[in-house]
Amino acid sequence: MLGYYIIIGGIALASWLVSKRLQNKFEHYSKVHLRNGMSGAEIAEKMLQDHGIYDVKVISTPGRLTDHYNPLDKTVNLSEAVYNQRNAAAAAVAAHECGHAVQHATAYSWLTMRSKMVPMVNVSSTLSQWLIMGGLILGIASKGLSIGYIVAVIGLVLMAVATAFSLITLPVEYDASNRALAWLKNKNMVSQQEYAGAEDSLKWAARTYLVAAIGAVASMLYWALQVFGRRE
Repeated sequence: MLGYYIIIGGIALASWLVSKRLQNKFEHYSKVHLRNGMSGAEIAEKMLQDHGIYDVKVISTPGRLTDHYNPLDKTVNLSEAVYNQRNAAAAAVAAHECGHAVQHATAYSWLTMRSKMVPMVNVSSTLSQWLIMGGLILGIASKGLSIGYIVAVIGLVLMAVATAFSLITLPVEYDASNRALAWLKNKNMVSQQEYAGAEDSLKWAARTYLVAAIGAVASMLYWALQVFGRRE
């Protein structure tokens, strides 16, 4: 178990450092005001219109860095700061979330796959580790009885689903950022300085998903070694 805690501790530290860096980046680029004077909400509405999307609403949602696109009700949810502010950070986030709306409208394969996995992941992310640990304990208590091994393997399969979800999230997020940046540049929505700020902001935002994916893979590999190692 010590090895597991070391892995989790290392990933948690990396996640905290990246998140802290992301917050600092957004605070910095929040001071780079847009020359066009558009708010995040206006940026989002403009991007949707330019892509011929008229059935998606742009709404304000409470919190900080709570921005997201909801494919179920077709809403681009922007945090209060992003919705109202007129700076490079707000433009980057608003355009990124609209990037997901564009993915949805064009049936982007990775987003479609990710959306189909959501119900299963909601279950697997909660039960997987408990099943693995319970199976290992049951196996020890019953001196290697196969039922404990089977329970642990089921838990490992569920964890693999959640890990796959984290990996699939990477191309979805990177593609949304690429769509956002391409639109901001091609439509001359931002100056060169503003574009650099938007690009840097989205780069650090993407790294939070990268760290999460690495953590998911590391955790799954650790538990796989525990399950199959004990079997041997």
